[in-house]
Amino acid sequence: MKISIRTLSFDDKESLIHLCNCVDRTYLSDRLPNPYTAADADWWLNMVAEKEGTDGIFRAIIVDGDVVGTVSVERKEDVYRFDGELGFMLLTDYWNRGVMTEAVSQICKVAFQELNLHRVSANVFSPNKPSQRVLLKNGFQQEGILRKAAVKGDRIYDVITYGLLK
Repeated sequence: MKISIRTLSFDDKESLIHLCNCVDRTYLSDRLPNPYTAADADWWLNMVAEKEGTDGIFRAIIVDGDVVGTVSVERKEDVYRFDGELGFMLLTDYWNRGVMTEAVSQICKVAFQELNLHRVSANVFSPNKPSQRVLLKNGFQQEGILRKAAVKGDRIYDVITYGLLK
């Protein structure tokens, strides 16, 4: 199994629509529209084209030539501008196969180099143990717990904050 990441482009539109409509949303942000439409993909890909390399690093996760997920680091603003927030999603068929661990490793290296960040941070809902393992395997350290900080559907979650220093 060959795992790589590459810059998202407008050629990825159909793959992005498929991915966003098929991904498990249990622990994803509600900012991801549902259903995910062609207009949503156009908006996202235009934003990526505008911010790539300056305010963020946005990548498709490729396994054996297919887009199976996305991973990104977006620069925070103001006094937090040397910190980037990590986000990722992966089709369930590729869970527990080391795909996301490798993708996170690759994107953190790129983000530190291209965005001149001092740290990358990630927030994870407390029941999301697989994402926590991905972060720990990549050297992230747990930095705190925000109690009852996120609402998803009818559930309220603690959010665990992780950080990785350059």
